[in-house]
Amino acid sequence: MSRALRTAAVAATAVVVALGLSACDAGTSTSADGSAKASAKASTPGDAATPGSAPTTGGPGAAETAGAKPDPANTGAPSSADRPAAATIGRCHTAGLKFSFGNGDGTYSSSDDQQHLQVLMTNSGGSTCTVKGFPGVDLKAADTWSLTRAAKTASTVTLKPGATASFVITFLPFEVGSGEEFKAASVVITPPNETTSVTLNWPGGSVLRQDGATHPGTYVGPVTAS
Repeated sequence: MSRALRTAAVAATAVVVALGLSACDAGTSTSADGSAKASAKASTPGDAATPGSAPTTGGPGAAETAGAKPDPANTGAPSSADRPAAATIGRCHTAGLKFSFGNGDGTYSSSDDQQHLQVLMTNSGGSTCTVKGFPGVDLKAADTWSLTRAAKTASTVTLKPGATASFVITFLPFEVGSGEEFKAASVVITPPNETTSVTLNWPGGSVLRQDGATHPGTYVGPVTAS
């Protein structure tokens, strides 16, 4: 190839290289230390807020009224935390009970057989109450005989105003020659879980004394519904 042709080819190559460099450098600039820097920052999707949109201030439920509790079932009913607690029925107190005997005339014939004296407790108050357990029963003579409990289970009895519950005092009347006589004159009754007592005249006469026996024939039963 002649020198003129070689010179023309070199010049044409230089033009092509220059054009390529110009295309690659578009959008970049060269710093003083020779490093290339992007002339424009690429935008990241989501950087700009959508025109007219409001910022989110909380997750689902954030718009609920302060202090209101959500209704998971969407029934419109208040949650259990909003419902008032059911009224609690208190126990029966001695002052709100009227005591009487259930045998009518309040007397018992003397006999060798066990006798069963029913004691009634009537709710004389203005509200419903409950009673559960065994009453304290003390026979009074020259001294005191605290009766043992029957081998029975007590249940809760609910008494509306005017309603009556009862318990039974089982006892062995005294007969001459049968043992020691306990000349009971009165009976002191303390309702279950109470400390205040009432005293009634004992209608059963003398009782065969067995306050030291392992299984006495005189004892008291639990309160039951009448």
